[in-house]
Amino acid sequence: MRTELIVATYENPRALSLCLASVARQKTLPDGIAIADDGSGPATATVVRAFADAHPGLGVRHVWHEDRGFQKNAILNRAIATSEAAFLLFLDGDVLIRPDFVTRHLELSRPDRWTSGSLIRLDAAATAAVTEPLVASGEVFRRDWLRAHRAIDRFGTWLKTRPFPKPGMAALDRLTPVQRAWGGSNASAFRAALLAVNGFDETMRYGGEDKELGVRLTNAGIRGQHSRYLASVVHLDHARGYVDPAIVRANKEKVRAARRLGVTWTPSGIEKRTA
Repeated sequence: MRTELIVATYENPRALSLCLASVARQKTLPDGIAIADDGSGPATATVVRAFADAHPGLGVRHVWHEDRGFQKNAILNRAIATSEAAFLLFLDGDVLIRPDFVTRHLELSRPDRWTSGSLIRLDAAATAAVTEPLVASGEVFRRDWLRAHRAIDRFGTWLKTRPFPKPGMAALDRLTPVQRAWGGSNASAFRAALLAVNGFDETMRYGGEDKELGVRLTNAGIRGQHSRYLASVVHLDHARGYVDPAIVRANKEKVRAARRLGVTWTPSGIEKRTA
């Protein structure tokens, strides 16, 4: 089964470079990596080119469009439409993934399922302390480093550091009551399932815009599953000057409406037509 990792990014070349350093450490490497770039400038292109040159076997491609404001869903749709993989994994370019991230998503992969993981959030000071050697050594995923950098703020976050053997953490993944919501920074699905619902809704801007896809997938009979503990990622802090509370409220209403009405298809997705 051919797999591709789709990494969404916008004007954060340092974070993207750290993210890709963690991608390079995967025990199970994807067959391809698509950098879904929402209009970044030359610095990001330089990071992508350097990574591709350093890892010629990874099949890196840079999927880019002009900057027209927050259009993440549109560039993700372009990456999906042009992918040749059967199974797609989604990351944001501001997260760091453990070496078994791809392996875990593949373990859970089924044509009638989609998977979402969780985040361990770093604050600004901790983010500034992250370096590529710390990522390469795996130090940034260790419990003592995360605790020293204030990232373990509650019991649930401590569990995300995987304190128990894998069978126990897998049982907690299955048993923990958590909403099955598509999280764009850590998710996976078969490409055929995404095409069946026409991908992401390109009219939605920042603020829960990814959750709507998960609702439509579920309505179409492709059920969600959450790997809260065995597929957690470390999230780097950054500014969000594009947040608009009115858009966030509108997105929440659209998600509720999609759930209430059983919507499966968006006319503003990969194909611009009604179902």
